[in-house]
Amino acid sequence: MTRAVSPLYNGSHLFHSLGGFAMARIARALVSVSDKTGVVEFARGLAEMGVEILSTGGTARTLTEAGIEVTPVEAYTGFPEMLDGRVKTLHPKVHGALLGLRDNPEHVAKMQEHGIIPIDLVAVNLYPFRETVARPDVTLEEAVENIDIGGPAMLRSAAKNFRFVTVVCNPARYPDILAEMRTSGGEVSEQTRRLLALEAFQHTARYDAAISAWLARQFLSPEGLPPLIVPWLEKIQDLRYGENPHQAGAFYRLVGAAETGLAGAVQLHGKELSFNNILDLASALEAARDFDEPTAVIVKHLNPCGLASAPTLRQAFEDAWATDPLAAFGGVVGLNRVVDRETAEVFADNDYLAEVILPRYRQESGDEEATVLAAFVEAVIAPGYEPEALEILREKKNLRIMALEDWRGGRGEDLEFRSVPGGALVQTPDLRFAEPKELRVVTRKQPTAEQMEALLFADRVSKHVKSNAIVLCQGKRLVGCGAGQMSRIDSMLIAARKAGRRAAGSVLASDAMFPARDNVDAAAQTGCVAIIQPGGSIRDDEVIAAADEHGLAMVFTGLRHFWH
Repeated sequence: MTRAVSPLYNGSHLFHSLGGFAMARIARALVSVSDKTGVVEFARGLAEMGVEILSTGGTARTLTEAGIEVTPVEAYTGFPEMLDGRVKTLHPKVHGALLGLRDNPEHVAKMQEHGIIPIDLVAVNLYPFRETVARPDVTLEEAVENIDIGGPAMLRSAAKNFRFVTVVCNPARYPDILAEMRTSGGEVSEQTRRLLALEAFQHTARYDAAISAWLARQFLSPEGLPPLIVPWLEKIQDLRYGENPHQAGAFYRLVGAAETGLAGAVQLHGKELSFNNILDLASALEAARDFDEPTAVIVKHLNPCGLASAPTLRQAFEDAWATDPLAAFGGVVGLNRVVDRETAEVFADNDYLAEVILPRYRQESGDEEATVLAAFVEAVIAPGYEPEALEILREKKNLRIMALEDWRGGRGEDLEFRSVPGGALVQTPDLRFAEPKELRVVTRKQPTAEQMEALLFADRVSKHVKSNAIVLCQGKRLVGCGAGQMSRIDSMLIAARKAGRRAAGSVLASDAMFPARDNVDAAAQTGCVAIIQPGGSIRDDEVIAAADEHGLAMVFTGLRHFWH
């Protein structure tokens, strides 16, 4: 039922003593919500404790139909709802009731003078803007009509005056607030009010961030980056520590991102993720998603120490593991197919990896000296797992098993952020690769069709190696990786050492240009037969001449893949 304007609203005896105003007993509430989850139960609980309820529009109808007595806001303000509901709570008698300081005699006097009744609790949530713009067919007009104005204003007014007003924007809080009121004579503690006020300001900040981000995509040129970015990060979990035990760490997701990405992956088994696990999983995910054929990548400290594509996922995993079993210890694995039983059996069989793959590595590379530890993997991420495969992998007690069903959805639509002291760097993601028609053979020797296929594969691998990056590949398999060196020649030497005998006949990819011919001289010494690199050095002619001297084929892509 709808309450008529009460005698309380004549302004003559609205107030307790000044001392009473400092108390948090809820006498009057304004309830106006878009998300009506739990609102009937909440309002009924308030009414049972004698709380007078003001309400608007659809919320008032919902509560009235449930038999809860409410007073329409327009009956209190004396001003009708208008402009298709755009104006209903934007009124001094609403905001004065929320902002007035109950222990300030001047505020109290003004409130009495203008018939402003204190409102002790505000339950408001906002128009569903994010849900509206998530629809692929949404129009600008629909989006704009779902930008709430009165709701955020009330939340902010109530939150600012948290000493006297309880503000609720999250329906999940309703039961706890009712429980606290029932055990404290209708009061809400100051600590609770503070936490609710903080939540309200966080809520309006997220809301405005979502609006500004969406409008930026509509109003600004897609070629440029927006002048202001308001990221909205929501904590997923606390971590035991950051990169090191003396650092605090937590994992957040970017709310409103086009792709769920790693933050949307589900952990199916294993210990909790560490800060460094998450970083390596992100690298493994990004690398695995760059290849179309069944592919396995093994990442260690953000760099691939094994990467291969093959007709089957099992073969790809075996080839990747045989790249560098020493570095693979304690690594993270990315697989770009649903994991089948055959792959899981190899993955979980330490004896097979030690007795079959390790001898293969030694025979192929010629490395008989390296001390290879047990075949231990920290984590694996894939689009999914067949039931039998998951059962097999779960036998590895410490293996963190991650599944990301939406493997590529929305990829590339979000910006990339990297923090620096006092700010952040922002860029569009690096998802482009040189097309075969864009390649330019610059040497007298032409690569064979087989070599060209391997060169394109190696170019993709190099994108995922920290610069300066040099990779050696045999077919569609990484055999030597030199990463993160200050000198490109040092990366070359490391890649050659890792490849061993496998360097002979391999192809080489560099993530950036060769600044001088010494890189080509070193490349020739590795035994590689063809090189792919961006080109663009002022000494390109010298570099090309060196390749011709050594009888190497060299291809320019015109596309650099630096990764710092």
